[in-house]
Amino acid sequence: MKAAVIFSLLLIGMIGSSCSQNKTTGGKSPAGYDLNNPVKYQMGTDLLEISGIAFNKGDNSTLYAEQDEEGKIFYFRPGDTKVNQAKFGKTGDYEDVAILNEQAVILRSDGSLFSFPLSEVKAGQINSVKEFKKILPAGEYEGLHADGNKLYALCKQCAGVNHNKQCNGYILNLAADGNITQSGTFTIDVQKIAALIGKAKMKFHPSALAKNPLTKQWYVLSSVNKMIVVLDERWNVLQAYPISPKVFLQPEGIAFDRQGNLYISNEGDKITNGNVLLFKYAKAR
Repeated sequence: MKAAVIFSLLLIGMIGSSCSQNKTTGGKSPAGYDLNNPVKYQMGTDLLEISGIAFNKGDNSTLYAEQDEEGKIFYFRPGDTKVNQAKFGKTGDYEDVAILNEQAVILRSDGSLFSFPLSEVKAGQINSVKEFKKILPAGEYEGLHADGNKLYALCKQCAGVNHNKQCNGYILNLAADGNITQSGTFTIDVQKIAALIGKAKMKFHPSALAKNPLTKQWYVLSSVNKMIVVLDERWNVLQAYPISPKVFLQPEGIAFDRQGNLYISNEGDKITNGNVLLFKYAKAR
């Protein structure tokens, strides 16, 4: 009798543990990742409000980042306590960073873009900043990513766009001299996202985007909606994964290294430091 009771209690405990894990991220994670088990890198006070993150060609020895108040770009090896920084501009609401063609590009929330040589970043003195105003339509922007020879910007809230139906994105060229020009557009079907999570309708407001180098799928992160949306190369919505506020305090940045490992940055608050979460890629057996 005692053995039966003990077994029942153990079984209840296992079920409770399983439910707890499922509740953490909505029960599912993208293939190859476990959103329940990150490696956490705590950020210092300089990066309390860490926003965007990026690698140069997927090289995980150096992570580039910015925060949304100071005109500075930061770079460091994930896990290191020393964080290098260089100033590129005045105080502003900066949301994301991308590295392409040996240039660093910063996205401000109003859609303005700033480019400067990566060599100047590493030297700690940035002198050759180019600013591009009104290159993107009026709106609030948070997502920027470099893939191939293009930059991709995603609008969080754009004027004249029904965010119950779609989100607009823009494709940009970045020349070797740092000049930026617009070269195309794309859209994300918000109604498909709503259907996948069982809602009749929803407003989708993306925070960041990155392309998985192994699957070639796009991952779009939303802090407001607390989810990750996976799309194919043509921006067709494939799946949506709710994420837990307990793990993702305020997720604002996303990046992949060339091994396919996933990194997500979270802004901190008065109690909790900002952090970068690493989700190691595990190939299915």
